[in-house]
Amino acid sequence: MGSELKYEIGQKPYMKLVLHALKHKTSSVNGILVGCLGKNDEVIDIVDAVPLSHSQIGLLPTLEIALTQIEEHFGAQGLSIVGYYHANERYDNFELGTASKKIGDHICRYFAQAAVLLLDNQKLETLPKGKDRNPVLQLYIRDASKNWKQAGLDGSIRLSIKEPSANVVLLDYISSEKWRDIVDFDDHLDDISNDWLNPDLVK
Repeated sequence: MGSELKYEIGQKPYMKLVLHALKHKTSSVNGILVGCLGKNDEVIDIVDAVPLSHSQIGLLPTLEIALTQIEEHFGAQGLSIVGYYHANERYDNFELGTASKKIGDHICRYFAQAAVLLLDNQKLETLPKGKDRNPVLQLYIRDASKNWKQAGLDGSIRLSIKEPSANVVLLDYISSEKWRDIVDFDDHLDDISNDWLNPDLVK
């Protein structure tokens, strides 16, 4: 199962993680991916994303509080934590950092096939100039030695967006500055009236 496993991200989580990165362009941001195993146990369906942080990346106590609340909320819907997303602070940084790998390892304790998605800033930058339907993300999964490796370098499609028009919708959200409305867990801890679920962000 492991080598052939594919990951499909829905429009809602895709929008959330990109808008989260756009809101904090001068910072690294991260978040949690929520979903389930689907389609004959060959596809991980990523159905939601929870923006975590734009300041204290890798701070374990905050991460644990967030993971507990996320598990409680989504577990009631039959969903699990299936991965992690990260956007690097620097535009030209395409490396999956140590903190991201450690958080990914932590999530793999709960879900062995967890994915780490890294935002590709250059793909995002060129999105308005083309008609690319591929996600502006790099997929990382753990190999047999438990090392994080970028998937799809052999030309195989391991990560896809569920809705083909997602990038068109994303561009519309960017032009209307929808990213201003996104709330992450840092914002929630600063003011608990800020809803980290962002229920009205993506319709």
